[in-house]
Amino acid sequence: MKDKKLIALGFEGSANKIGVGVVAIDGTILSNPRHTYITPPGQGFLPRETAQHHHQHILPLVKSALETAGVTPDEIDCICYTKGPGMGAPLQVSAVVVRVLSQLWKKPIVGVNHCVAHIEMGRIVTGAVDPVVLYVSGGNTQVIAYSEGRYRIFGETIDIAVGNCLDRFARVLTLSNDPSPGYNIEQLAKKGEKFIELPYVVKGMDISFSGILSFIEATAEEKLKNNECSPADLCFSLQETLFAMLVEITERAMAHCDKKDVLIVGGVGCNERLQKMMQIMCSERGGKLFATDDRYCVDNGAMIAYTGLLEYANGASTPMEESTFTQRFRTDEVLATWREKETAIA
Repeated sequence: MKDKKLIALGFEGSANKIGVGVVAIDGTILSNPRHTYITPPGQGFLPRETAQHHHQHILPLVKSALETAGVTPDEIDCICYTKGPGMGAPLQVSAVVVRVLSQLWKKPIVGVNHCVAHIEMGRIVTGAVDPVVLYVSGGNTQVIAYSEGRYRIFGETIDIAVGNCLDRFARVLTLSNDPSPGYNIEQLAKKGEKFIELPYVVKGMDISFSGILSFIEATAEEKLKNNECSPADLCFSLQETLFAMLVEITERAMAHCDKKDVLIVGGVGCNERLQKMMQIMCSERGGKLFATDDRYCVDNGAMIAYTGLLEYANGASTPMEESTFTQRFRTDEVLATWREKETAIA
């Protein structure tokens, strides 16, 4: 029993995906099922309906995760869940289920920061050691680097996230939300031939997307009506502009931190065009780009299980009375004790 690897059960439900993962301390992903709440074209997902979706699917996912992993509740060392950030009602679903299972199975709880979980999942899957991290999703856009015990935010959006910008423009074009609006914009952008100039808003290390969204919404209404461009042209132009802005602030952070490698995490990180643009920049600086596919870029339970297990292995757990959730939980609030030990070893 001394050689037994620690195993965690992790729950992720901060937005429209509910996922349950089982992961070992060495990063072996034993199972990682999830289910996505998909709304009709032109519509976003609302908190109440999203929470109802999570209620419906969370217990079947627990059963599937344990069966696929081939483990029993007795073999689980801790139960981890997304404490935040995210949407309140969906976050509540995982928090309640984790509390119940903790009492039924007599297991400790570990509350996990969603953003840090994306980073740790990206690091273990790709093998990136100490990169600058570009975290891009529907709810977050941050440029991050580890320094002195914490993941420091060097730049971020000052309004909406890049994924939210893409999603909302997809609604304007009434693109399907299956598998995701951002993915369907990416596919349409590949057919674009005409570049339409859009606002380019970088403010030092920070970035803004709301004005670009307003501008392209108005442009779409005018130019599509007059057949001056196609929906594909607009998607192509939007992607090129947004991603160029992201590459710029990431490169600036690399220069500031004296790092050569970049890790892209979060749902928008699946975008192949973003990966290509970032890879070109990294190679010009003598560095390397690390990125993953939708199994790990998109929200999933395994990333919560693994990050929670890192915290648990370093002596952290969340008392029952503190196993709450919050819509605002900054990346740099987390003391990354496991990274401190890595630095000491190195």
